[in-house]
Amino acid sequence: MAKQYSDITIRDSADKTDELAEKTREFVIRDCLPLEEAWRKTGASVSEDLRHELMDLARAAGVYGLHLPAEFGGAGMDHRGKAKILEAAGYSMLGPLALHCAAPDEGNQHMLDVVAEGAHREEYLRPLCEGERSCFLMTEPGGAGSDPARLKTVAVKDGDDYVINGRKWFITGAVGAKFAIIMARDGEAADAPPTMFLAPMSTPGINIVRPLDVIAHDSTGGHCIVDLDNLRVHKSQILGEPGLAFRYAQVRLAPARLTHCMRWLGAAERCHDIARSHAAQRELFGDRLGNHQGASFMLADNEIDIYASRQVIAHACAVLDSGSKGRHESSMAKVFVSEATSRIVDRSVQLLGGIGVTGLTQVEHIYRSIRAFRIYDGPSEAHRMAIGRRVLPRGNDMLPSLTDF
Repeated sequence: MAKQYSDITIRDSADKTDELAEKTREFVIRDCLPLEEAWRKTGASVSEDLRHELMDLARAAGVYGLHLPAEFGGAGMDHRGKAKILEAAGYSMLGPLALHCAAPDEGNQHMLDVVAEGAHREEYLRPLCEGERSCFLMTEPGGAGSDPARLKTVAVKDGDDYVINGRKWFITGAVGAKFAIIMARDGEAADAPPTMFLAPMSTPGINIVRPLDVIAHDSTGGHCIVDLDNLRVHKSQILGEPGLAFRYAQVRLAPARLTHCMRWLGAAERCHDIARSHAAQRELFGDRLGNHQGASFMLADNEIDIYASRQVIAHACAVLDSGSKGRHESSMAKVFVSEATSRIVDRSVQLLGGIGVTGLTQVEHIYRSIRAFRIYDGPSEAHRMAIGRRVLPRGNDMLPSLTDF
């Protein structure tokens, strides 16, 4: 694997976390890579049988759920610690599934740990931490997506119940999920604040229309269209407090942006390692490929992007660990790392030449899969727009006008 760089921003959690990260890397290379080789040749999504086999292997190796709260068997680590574990897990496309730290479950685990209380922790969070799957129903066709304020799904109060109607899509992992976290406007008014509801997927009124045909079939349970047709839920199924769904979504979204960055950085490192190994062995024009300037520059740029991505992630994690919401930092990290990892994988394809566009290595699969990273959890353009608005100076930050003379 690529060299691990020292990082002064995470020294306080280095010793124990480094040991666990190395244990995770060894597990991924020993147990996940051979299974991944067989799985990717099927061209299918990861089956539930394979997912459970992976989790059993992770439990046997002592690395399952390291990111989880100590209350539910995890290491109870901070975001900086998670960065090392999830990067190591991401070295295989199956690693996050084995550790049960893949999307959307990892983000849902975090949000429920922060927001859920009492019976909700036992009924929903504990099974999720133990290996069950979940889905997060926010994104809508023509409605909420990059702009969650356009939420169209409506929950209408009926006595002690709510009746929910709407259509969701791009719902990752819906097929086979045990429960859903549903965002809906609390009432029919256009400006009604949204509320989050918890509901078993077996509840009448939750209908999976079909999985969408996407660029790469990695996720267990697909990316689905889900209809909510007169879904009736009791008021006790409200997550947290009514009308606070946007606040809870931010609890989930900023850390989830970073955990995506962590996992995909591991996958990009895998591509870089395959490419640099090839560059060290491939002979052409009287020398090794890696000794030619064009190839060596691509390898150098990959190293730079890996190093810079790790530092960006570490800093954003430190901001979250300090108690800040980290919206600005997580947006910057999401933009930078999603684009840097795409560059790394693209250069790796180029270095491999014809091999890079075949199934002879994992690189072409990662190349297809990583393209979506620049879209989900907010496309780069939406994050850039938010970042740009925040950095405009106001009040005392304003310099003298350049046109007043």
